[in-house]
Amino acid sequence: MAQVSLLSRFRRLLILPVVAAALSLAVMPSSAQDRRQNAPGQFDFYVLSLSWSPSFCEAARERGNTGRSQQVQCGGRPFSFVVHGLWPQYERGFPDYCQRPSPRLPRNIMTSMLDLMPAPGLIYNEWDKHGTCSGLGPRGYFEAIRKARAAVKIPAEYLELTQTRTVAPAAVESAFIKANPGLSEAAIAVTCDRTRLSEVRICMTKDLQFRACDEIDRRACRRGTVTMPPVRGG
Repeated sequence: MAQVSLLSRFRRLLILPVVAAALSLAVMPSSAQDRRQNAPGQFDFYVLSLSWSPSFCEAARERGNTGRSQQVQCGGRPFSFVVHGLWPQYERGFPDYCQRPSPRLPRNIMTSMLDLMPAPGLIYNEWDKHGTCSGLGPRGYFEAIRKARAAVKIPAEYLELTQTRTVAPAAVESAFIKANPGLSEAAIAVTCDRTRLSEVRICMTKDLQFRACDEIDRRACRRGTVTMPPVRGG
């Protein structure tokens, strides 16, 4: 029994330093990024996310998602690339929901954005999740979205796609780069699901100039080819 007691005491002596080290790590000062996590206006750059609306609508139909936002976006109007959002980013990671509860988004601002973001639910969500992190008020944030979208030219071949097209993500990137002087490969990423092109994401400075963004670029679609469903409605 004495031997067992001595052994247990010895084990405790071995474990205690490990526990103390873990506790010290848990209370160590956060990194610079962590200290500003979710502080409104404290971020490094924006990502303008342009969603290929026909892909979104096909995926929604497959999931049986027929909510009001889907009905608005996927109804009769022929949407192609639409704005998903303008997202504040850190060099690594991103803030979200920086004010809880978020300041109310006036309905007239929401309706003013439906030409670019054709779903009320999307607009309200983007304000709550990303707009509150911009450091701007509702009007200023959505004005920034409009300016960012105006700074990007959609390549002509993707404006009126009437048939399903198989594309290489790299070719889509190249088309955007060719259409937008100053945009580089390091500032754009094409995303996809298993079969379809989902979004084109373009990195911008706080004053909405193109800039490189390694982390966003690393998350780009790695498939050789994907499909772009055609624009429908009209």
